Amino acid sequence: MSNLSPASLIQSHAQVLLFPKGGKPSLVPNEWQVWDAQEQGKLPDLENSKNKVLVPFTWWCAQMDSSQNEADLLAKAKNGQIGVWFAADDDILKHEELINAGKQYWPLVAAYFPLFRDGRSFSTAALLRDRLGWDKEIRMIGDVLIDQLLQGARVGFDSFALRHDQNLDVALKQFDLFTVTTQNSWRGKRSLLATS
Repeated sequence: MSNLSPASLIQSHAQVLLFPKGGKPSLVPNEWQVWDAQEQGKLPDLENSKNKVLVPFTWWCAQMDSSQNEADLLAKAKNGQIGVWFAADDDILKHEELINAGKQYWPLVAAYFPLFRDGRSFSTAALLRDRLGWDKEIRMIGDVLIDQLLQGARVGFDSFALRHDQNLDVALKQFDLFTVTTQNSWRGKRSLLATS
């Protein structure tokens, strides 16, 4: 299956749907741009920009290995300007130590859905929450449709950059559709049904 690059990513809205654990869903400005090192070359200028940037996790790993820009990147991440995005085929458990270190400086991470029908990034969010103890924001990016929101919220996503053709008002209502949950999730235990 071919992975679309984030540069060819279907455009998302200027707002993202934020649904923090224990909170209510709301729309907030999307301050993060997704950067693809292969397609776009040089890291965007963060000094003269109000935007923040999500860099590919594989690029971040390469930068940490080279130590050339490590101090500058860590400073920008600690300043809230840089987060990382995971491709659908990134083996995050292989990089557990680096991700645990990232808890100190990445303000958010994202998991990329190259296609709506490719669900590998659901596992990324679940592993980040359950195995690696990630407690900051995890954003769903890429080919994100309204149909994915409930599953995404269940496995650990708490923000969603929906594809530009998705209706944000309809998206906000998705979390009120069901009052009973039949599976445990990152958000809590399943509902106990009364027996007669």
